[in-house]
Amino acid sequence: MSRKIGTAAYARSLGPRKAVAQQSKPRRKPAAQKAPARRKKSTESPAPAMIRPPPPGEGKRGEHGYLAYLLRQAQAATRLAMERALADLGATPPQFVVLTMLRAYPGLSGADLARVAMLTPQTVGVIIRNLERDGAIKKTPHPIHGRVLQWTVTRRGAALLDRCRRHAQVIERRLTAGLSTKAQTMIRRWLAKIAADL
Repeated sequence: MSRKIGTAAYARSLGPRKAVAQQSKPRRKPAAQKAPARRKKSTESPAPAMIRPPPPGEGKRGEHGYLAYLLRQAQAATRLAMERALADLGATPPQFVVLTMLRAYPGLSGADLARVAMLTPQTVGVIIRNLERDGAIKKTPHPIHGRVLQWTVTRRGAALLDRCRRHAQVIERRLTAGLSTKAQTMIRRWLAKIAADL
């Protein structure tokens, strides 16, 4: 049966040095429980809830929006619809634009195409190379300026353009749905005026 050893007996059992060291150690006081820190009342207003932008056609993306933004939004939506429509034909909207301009104004140079198609010369250079590789366009030297190359649409390119136009006309009908002929004329004039003035 175990028995408890008294403090003096315990000190003797440790020997003289250990007993002195043991007696010199201060007794640890139980750690006082720290009072929970009071949270300072914040004078700042709470973070605002996340506001989700409205879908196209509503709020600032609707008739209350800035004209420049609405034009960009409409152009982006039209381009996406055109990309999807032409993807089945293996064509892109910029290629469609270049073919359209070459049929309307045959003999344009690469620099002329970049201006009327509103694309960079580098982009037009890539488009021209791809269309020429596919046999959709051909080059001829300028009759006066021999270094300048003129581009024209081939029979194969004309067939591709006609297929692209059929897809584009579907989107065109969606754009003009609900608009009278007079309203369409006004919108065309307004858009053309913006491009001319700016």
